[in-house]
Amino acid sequence: MGLMDILQSALTGNGAANEANAEQHFDQAAQHASTDELGAGLAGAMRSDQTPPFGDMVGKLFGQSSSAQQAGVLNQILATLGPAAASAIAGGALGRILSPGQTQVTPDQASQLSPAQVTDIAAHAEQSHPGIVDQVSQFYAQHSGLIKMLGSAALMVTLAKMKENATTRG
Repeated sequence: MGLMDILQSALTGNGAANEANAEQHFDQAAQHASTDELGAGLAGAMRSDQTPPFGDMVGKLFGQSSSAQQAGVLNQILATLGPAAASAIAGGALGRILSPGQTQVTPDQASQLSPAQVTDIAAHAEQSHPGIVDQVSQFYAQHSGLIKMLGSAALMVTLAKMKENATTRG
């Protein structure tokens, strides 16, 4: 069974039944999809009006991540915004944990931030650099187990976006 078959199966039929099996469908799709395909689907879900705002989703994922994963996503944001801009947003939360001239967050530093602070950081980052959604989605696509923490509705939107992307490419 190929990726399109899995996506078709996951998205056809009774919506409630599909949503009840969202994690299983997502696991199957994640096993057959490339990181790029999964990241593009997640980015579509993060931009969707059917899911919570981008900042909220990133904050939720951050709260479920290991300190190394937390540092990884913050470093994605830092790389996109630059340390000066990133340090100034969300009440200076990043600026308080970064040493002068530091351009990367360590896992220890990342663990000092709350999910709520990261929600604010991500929301501000999206406002100034909308492409951050793609960057963060590609990061989390490498950690697909975390994506399941977003819940069945977000998983179904991710699968639908993956199918939509595959259809427009194919």
